[in-house]
Amino acid sequence: MKRNIVIATVAAAALIGGGTVAAYAVGGDESAPTQRQSSVRLTDDRDDTAAQDSAEDSAEITADDTADDRGDAAEARAKARTAAQVTAADAIAAALKHTPGTAVAADIDDDRANVWEVNVVKGDGTDYDVRVSAADGKVLGAQRDNDDDNDGREDLAALKGASVDAREAAQAAAAKGTVTDVDLDDDGPAAWSVDTAKGEYEVDLKTGKVTQVQDDDQDDTSGDDD
Repeated sequence: MKRNIVIATVAAAALIGGGTVAAYAVGGDESAPTQRQSSVRLTDDRDDTAAQDSAEDSAEITADDTADDRGDAAEARAKARTAAQVTAADAIAAALKHTPGTAVAADIDDDRANVWEVNVVKGDGTDYDVRVSAADGKVLGAQRDNDDDNDGREDLAALKGASVDAREAAQAAAAKGTVTDVDLDDDGPAAWSVDTAKGEYEVDLKTGKVTQVQDDDQDDTSGDDD
């Protein structure tokens, strides 16, 4: 009778306490215990695992959505550039009429896709950023670049003796595709670097010859020429 009462009491304690309890059966020899394990936490462990999996899935979805948003934004900027009604050559001409000097670069502003930003250098080497509307060609303003880095003087020196200016380079490269960027590349032999909707080109400063720039993964062969 005592043995049955002890077992029943210990079993009840195991259910109420929610843990693992060792039960000892009292028999004829009290020195020989019989141990029985009880576990009631299987359900909790399964719930924790399910919650962790759900959190990881949510994190992966958020990362994928962020990457998609960035891709959509980049695509929207590219479309805005190619859809500009005012060409690079027209924007350069408008900028020079407003701020006389030498144009050394022109591109669509990354933050404002409907605005051309033209870099003009005056004879004393001072730089000006002239903003031109890509919709109607109106000059929206000009701001002097106060960085004391001599870039303006270096650009003028690289263009010394050149026969082709930035506007003419943009016009020459436009035959290959809509021009989205014109810049003076003075790494090595100076040339105009022009980005179009169909690829990147170099325009010779003296002859105006247009040569396609090959990608790194392509063979080093000559590109399209005029």
